[in-house]
Amino acid sequence: MKRRGFILLGLSCGAGGLAYFALGSRKAAAGPLHIDSTNFAVGGRDVVAYFHLPQSASSAKGVAGSRRFTTFWKGGHFAFASAENRDLFQANPTKYAPQFDGHCAWAAGQGYKAPASPDVWTIVDGKLYLNYSNDVRRRWEKGMSSQITAANTNWVKLGLEPGATGDAEDYAPKSAPIP
Repeated sequence: MKRRGFILLGLSCGAGGLAYFALGSRKAAAGPLHIDSTNFAVGGRDVVAYFHLPQSASSAKGVAGSRRFTTFWKGGHFAFASAENRDLFQANPTKYAPQFDGHCAWAAGQGYKAPASPDVWTIVDGKLYLNYSNDVRRRWEKGMSSQITAANTNWVKLGLEPGATGDAEDYAPKSAPIP
């Protein structure tokens, strides 16, 4: 009987410890997504499609998603141009979701949250980064490596704060995504 009690106690402590670490790490990594006036993450753009555009096209607008292909993740709705892209995102959302929950990467590097335009983007080392405007992106690109390092460090605290609201400068939202 005593042996069984110790085993049950050990199992419950182990399960409690696992729950603590799982919830603790999720809380530390999670933060509210930036949702602009379209009420969609990334302005209703298909985040998977960014990875299929040539890097030189980073000045091009993102591909509009469709209301037919949406999913809910991390507190916001994402739209996709196809069921295939939606399924790719659902299988591995952290691979495709924008860094810093869709907030401006340069602002995160400076220690605060700011809206980001889904039309001002860069992919670095397989990760999608958004910026507030083209002017801000030019500043961010000058010290991109150190900006990313600073933003990752700052995000430990920033990710717990409420998300930025509103639309970014170089972005004219429409009723996205498309029907």
